[in-house]
This record gives sequence, C-alpha cells and structure tokens, in this order.
Amino acid sequence: MPDATPPITPALPDATGKKSGPSDLGQRAIYASIGAAMLLGSVWFSAWSFALFFAAVQVKMLLEFYRMMRAGGTKPAKWMGVGASLVIFGLVYYVTHGHQQYAQFSGQPQGWTIYPPLSALPQATPLPASLWFMSAGSSAYAWLVVAALLLVGLVLKEITAWPNNGSPFANISATLGGLFYVSLPMCFLNAVASGPEGYDYRRIFALLFLVWASDIGAYAAGRTFGKRKLAPSISPGKTWEGWAGGFALTLVVGWALTFMLPDVPLAHLLVAAGVVAVFGPIGDLAESMLKRSVGVKDSGTFMPGHGGLLDRFDAFLLVLPVLALLQLLAN
Repeated sequence: MPDATPPITPALPDATGKKSGPSDLGQRAIYASIGAAMLLGSVWFSAWSFALFFAAVQVKMLLEFYRMMRAGGTKPAKWMGVGASLVIFGLVYYVTHGHQQYAQFSGQPQGWTIYPPLSALPQATPLPASLWFMSAGSSAYAWLVVAALLLVGLVLKEITAWPNNGSPFANISATLGGLFYVSLPMCFLNAVASGPEGYDYRRIFALLFLVWASDIGAYAAGRTFGKRKLAPSISPGKTWEGWAGGFALTLVVGWALTFMLPDVPLAHLLVAAGVVAVFGPIGDLAESMLKRSVGVKDSGTFMPGHGGLLDRFDAFLLVLPVLALLQLLAN
C-alpha cells in the first residue's frame, strides 16, 4: 500500500544555493512553540476555552483516523462520526463542568465533582430537567442513545449506497472504531480536569508535563543507552532503555508536581505518573501499528515537521481512560 500522506515540499534553494525557508529543525521549533502556546493558553484561560480547543483537536484527530481508514480500503462516514463525537464531547463536558455554570447563577453548592448526587440538591422546588440530565444514570443513557442513533444512521446509509460503497459493515466498524479509539478517550480530558472545586487547569498542565517528560526521557535515554528494541516490527527506534528513561523522568516530574498541586496526595501523583509512563508508550505503539497496517507515514500534515494531531496526541488515547477511572475511584 503506497503512502497516502502528501509529501512535505522542501524549501527551494535561492540563487546563492541556500534554502529560502527555515531549516527543518527551525520549522519544527516554530510550529511546536505556536502549538504549545495555543494549547497552554486555552487550558489556562477558562473551562470554555479548554473545551472548545480540545473539541476541535479531537475532531481533527478523528478526521485523520478516517483518512487512514480510507487509505486502508474502507469508507467510514466521517461527518456522521464527527457529529456524534461533538455531541458526546459536549455531554461529557456538561456532566463534569456544566453544573458549575448553573451553580453560579442559582446559588447551588459548587463543590460537586464528576457526578453530583441528586440527594445533594434542594428538594423544596421541582428538580430542573438540566440537573436531572447531569446524574450518572441519565448521562450514560444519553450516550447510549447517541451511539444507537448513529448505528441506525450508518446502517441506513449503507443500505441506500449498496452495492456501490464497498463492504458495508467494514465501513460501519471503521466509523464506530474512530469514536472508540479517538473521541471517547479525548472526552475523558473533561473528567481529568475536574477537581473538588470544578475545572482546574493545573490538572491538565500536570498531565501535559507528565506526557512530555515521558517522551523527553525516552528520547534522551534511547539515544544514549538504547540497544534492546522494544517493538522492532512496529517502531524500530524505540528501546527498552528509552522506556526506562522515560519512566524514571516521569516519576521525577510526578514528584515535582506536588508544588503545583499541593492538594493532591503525592501517592496519587506518582500513580498518575506511572500510568502515563506505561500507557503513553503503548498508545504511541498502537498508533504506529495503525499507520503501518494501512501504509501511511504520518496521520496527517497539520503541523509541518510534526505530522498530524493524532501523531502528537496518540499517547493520550490509552492514558486518559485509565486516569479517569482512577480519579473516579479516588473520589
């Protein structure tokens, strides 16, 4: 299968024989700086800017996934999948943070976390439908309804297109697979960002620092000491020594995060660091395996020199569900 990713056109030399544009390293640094500033700024500014930024990020990641599926021979219904992903992301945001906006205007207590118990609400007045919608059971029911309606729509689409749209159930599986692989994990960012007082940008900063520490530690240790291949058939550049270096630096950063998150026990931060150090590289390997299976080099060309957003956030896809589950159990 040929590489379906359009090649990045190199900068052309000028009359003196020098490149007219910035070097590859300089280009990568420029785009990385811009992307990091947008990321950190949106997370710091407010819960709304955080949600809008990552809703857009997960949409772009999902489109990149569907692009790779098309390179592999299937035809996912990308816009139906994108629409469902935005609805689900909005539901998760509403459950985890929407009650804070309601509490500010209604005088309700603001100390709720992921799923506010209905028993905590005043019963002197009828329960607003919006607050009923925030309960765990009703929210899970809403997610199931969205998934079921999407399945119905996908089946109808394939029936109307038959037999001119390839393998119908492979197309349906690719569409739903993108939601489970990309969109649902990214939705759990809302839960990870939810602290005792509501949205807490420091928690997302901490997650980013841990993921970056894992990458930097693995790269440095792998370049210096790497000999034994971690998964040579998937990613020949990764080594066990690099993974160990990433694990060690992630634990160090987890300990240092006690200065930024003094309200979070050290044991919880170290467990979170361990989750990132273990599941982050697995997420990276999973995305590398996906690209090899469909014959593409990068998930996209959104950031010159960096590939697509799925290449940048692949570690999050297995880390976030585990962190969200541990946070729910800790609460």
